[in-house]
Amino acid sequence: MLFALRMLLLSVHFIVATLAGLTVCILRPFNPENTPLCARLYALPALRILGLRVRLDPSVVADQPRPAVIVANHLSNHDLFVFGQVVPHRTVSLGKQSLKWLPLFGQLYWLAGNVLIQRGNAVRARQAMTQLNDTLHARDISIWIFAEGTRSHGRGLGPFKKGAFQLAINAGVPIIPICSNNYVRQMRLNRWHSGDVILKALPPISTEELGADDVPALMERCHAEMAACIAELDRQASSAPATDRNATPA
Repeated sequence: MLFALRMLLLSVHFIVATLAGLTVCILRPFNPENTPLCARLYALPALRILGLRVRLDPSVVADQPRPAVIVANHLSNHDLFVFGQVVPHRTVSLGKQSLKWLPLFGQLYWLAGNVLIQRGNAVRARQAMTQLNDTLHARDISIWIFAEGTRSHGRGLGPFKKGAFQLAINAGVPIIPICSNNYVRQMRLNRWHSGDVILKALPPISTEELGADDVPALMERCHAEMAACIAELDRQASSAPATDRNATPA
C-alpha cells in the first residue's frame, strides 16, 4: 500500500515539477542556472515522498572550481532526485538527443540549457563535444556527466566511457568526482524509511599538461578513486544504527 501511494504521489509531483520548471525555462531559456533550480524542484519533495534519507558530506556542498567536468556514478532513475539537490550553480548535464522529444520533460531538459548529443552519430557527437570545449570557458559553466553511460542498478561502478575525460583534457578543466553509495541495494519503498543515501565529492583531479594519450590513465585513476569512495560509503550506510535506519526521514 505504501509503495503504491508513493508511486502515485511521485507521479503527481513529477508532473507539477515539470510544469513549474518549464515555466521558468520559457521565461529565461538556456540560462545556466535553470538546471540546478529544476533539479532541486524535482529532488527535494521527491526525497520526502520516497522516504530516502540523504546524508551530505561537507565536500558536496562546498564551493567547487568552475568550469569543470563533474563525474558521478549512475545507479537508477532515482538519481534525478538523489543527485538533484547537489547540482552546483551554473552546471548543465549531458544527455541523449532523443530526450528532447519526451513530452514536457524533454522540452524542459532542452530549455534548461543541457547539452544534447546524438550518441549513435559519432561525427555529430564529436562536433558537439568540440563546441562544448569553448562553451565551458565562454559561459563559465560546468557539465555533469554520468561517465558509465548507463545505470548500474547497484551492481557496482561500471566501466567509464571516454567522453567526459576527453572533454576535460581538451578544455583544460578539472574533473570533480561525486559519489553515492549503492542505495538501490537497500531501498525498500514499502517501508516508511526506505533507505539511506550518502553523497560525497572527491578532490578535483587536475588535467593540466595532459594530452590525448593520457585519457586511459586519467579514466583509470578516477575510476579507482570513485570505486574506493563508493565502497566506503556503502560501509557507512550499512553500519548505520538500527534506530537511525528506522527513523522518520528528514
